[in-house]
Amino acid sequence: MFFSALFCIYNGFLQGYYMVYCAEYPDDWCKDIRFLSGLLLFLSGMGINIHSDFLLRQLRKPGEVTYKIPQGGLFAYVSGANFFGEILEWFGYAIATWSLPALAFAFFTLTCVGPRAYHHHRFYLKTFTAYPRSRKSVALEFLSSSHTSNSDLAQFQSPDKKD
Repeated sequence: MFFSALFCIYNGFLQGYYMVYCAEYPDDWCKDIRFLSGLLLFLSGMGINIHSDFLLRQLRKPGEVTYKIPQGGLFAYVSGANFFGEILEWFGYAIATWSLPALAFAFFTLTCVGPRAYHHHRFYLKTFTAYPRSRKSVALEFLSSSHTSNSDLAQFQSPDKKD
C-alpha cells in the first residue's frame, strides 16, 4: 500500500510538472482532434470504470464472503470491465495531452492492470462452472500469443494470405 501511494504521488508530480513546465499547446488545442478524441476516450473510460466499480461493490451484502459473478454493464463482455475502463481512461488522457509522460503512464497501466484482469478472468473460469465462456479478460487477450490459439489469430491475417 505504501509503495502504491508513493508511486501515485510521484506519477502525479511528474504528470503535473510536465503539464505546467514542459508542455506547449497552441491556443486552439481544445479544438484539436487529438484533444477531443482523447477527452472522449478518457471520459468513456472513467464512466466505465466508475460504473463497473459500483456494480462490483453491489455484488455482496455486508458480511458476505462468497465470490459472485459480476453482471451488468461491460461485464457482459469482459471479466475486468473496471480494468478495461481504467486502461481506456489513461490512453485517452495520453491522447488528449499528446505527451510522452502520459503515454508512458498509459502503457504502465496496461502492463500492470492487463495481467490482473487476465488472472481475474482465469479465476472466474476455474471457480464458476456457469461463468460465460464468451467473456474476455479486458478485450485485449488477442495481444498475448501465449494465451491465443491459431484459430484466434486467423481473424487478423490478411485476406489475400494463403496458408
